[in-house]
Amino acid sequence: MLTARRPAGLFDLFDSSPWGAAAGRRLPRTNTPPPLYTPEERVRRDRSPWTLVQGVLAPLQFVVFLVSLALVLRYLATGEGFAIATSSVVAKTAVLYTIMITGCIWEKEVFGRYLFAPAFYWEDMFSMLVLALHTAYLGAVFAGLGGAHWQMLLALAAYAAYVVNAAQFVMKLRAARLQEARVDSMGGMRTT
Repeated sequence: MLTARRPAGLFDLFDSSPWGAAAGRRLPRTNTPPPLYTPEERVRRDRSPWTLVQGVLAPLQFVVFLVSLALVLRYLATGEGFAIATSSVVAKTAVLYTIMITGCIWEKEVFGRYLFAPAFYWEDMFSMLVLALHTAYLGAVFAGLGGAHWQMLLALAAYAAYVVNAAQFVMKLRAARLQEARVDSMGGMRTT
């Protein structure tokens, strides 16, 4: 019989204090993190069409980011190409909004909530910073605030946050694949 699991939070992974259990936090038994997906969540993930959508949008967003980053850096270095750099950041932001909306739908299908599912809590939290910086950039551009140079620096701040967030997701998904491969190689038995 499968039982529901309570995904580990940040404190569950590092808490060694005697007050953790008293505060309702489960202390880890091993250094192995819990699996990212329960067997039911894994089935829902594999059946969801939004998994493919996310798999297409993530690399597309990264390509748009690379092109836009080059255009922003070109503007900052030469003072030329402000309009195309601005257009590229707006395009990157549009792709970001698209991946966030479809990601929320995916998260609802797989984990039962639109955002902040325990398995992706910290990635979602940092995504809010990424969204806030990209939205602040759009606000600055459309309101004409800060001037061209300042707007491009704001775009770079948004891009730096995006890189950190993308790395969070890549590391989490890579760890999940390794765990799944280990489970599959054991004939479906959990090693955690």
